Amino acid sequence: MASGRSITRGARFRWASGLLAFALLAGAAPVQAQSCDKPLYLTFDTGHMEVAPLVADVLRQHGVKATFFAAHEPTRSGDGSLGEHWSAWWKARAAEGHEFASHTWDHVYWRADLPGEPARFKVRASAGEEAGRDRTWTAAQYCDEIARAARRLQQVTGKPPLPLFRAPGGKTSPKFLAATRACGWEHVGWSPAGFLGDELSSESVSNRELLDRALRDVRSGDILMAHLGIWSRKDPWAPAVLGPLVAGLKQRGFCFRTLREHPRYTAWIAEREAKK
Repeated sequence: MASGRSITRGARFRWASGLLAFALLAGAAPVQAQSCDKPLYLTFDTGHMEVAPLVADVLRQHGVKATFFAAHEPTRSGDGSLGEHWSAWWKARAAEGHEFASHTWDHVYWRADLPGEPARFKVRASAGEEAGRDRTWTAAQYCDEIARAARRLQQVTGKPPLPLFRAPGGKTSPKFLAATRACGWEHVGWSPAGFLGDELSSESVSNRELLDRALRDVRSGDILMAHLGIWSRKDPWAPAVLGPLVAGLKQRGFCFRTLREHPRYTAWIAEREAKK
């Protein structure tokens, strides 16, 4: 040997490991940053949370990062979806690299615009002490409601949430969207084919039909939406549909990104985060 000494297999392994560690420290691009020609943006809204651990298992198994929109909703176990019982679950998702955004604290629906200025809206919460009651709110009150869930998300995840929100039911108006944007919150809905159907009745639409429909109709750039448990669906959508759906979409050449990487929101997120 030219060097006059042998290099053992163990030494070669340590050398290769050292190079890998150096590359990571030097900022080598992670797998998630690789090129993505057919991106999809998988999002979840909160629900009864019973399937949340199973959803997390599927995402981890397939290496998929999602964006979670959270409200403090009633749950089958624990003290609500943003309560202490579920705080460890949220923290674990943050450690895995998922993103988070507000779904309002009490899951407050926009119901109607009201005449006059400043902007006022008829709203109705589906959670909390005022659940089921119509109320009149100013834009500032609704923005405070968005911010309350965002603050709790940062508390339980240790990670600043995105300056985005999703109105319950996706119900909005141009006046409402202008008002919430003016106070720093950009609304995110979902694509027509991105409605994954977990809110629909099991008796009317089976899991198999929902899976086939999504695999057939989803297109590049779509924002997909499902929930962390729907009370009314007897045959749970997750993880029965979620696993085959993610695998099937990947086989079709799709890849998954969070809303932080969505071209419609990247500039808005960067601008808002720079102001903090």
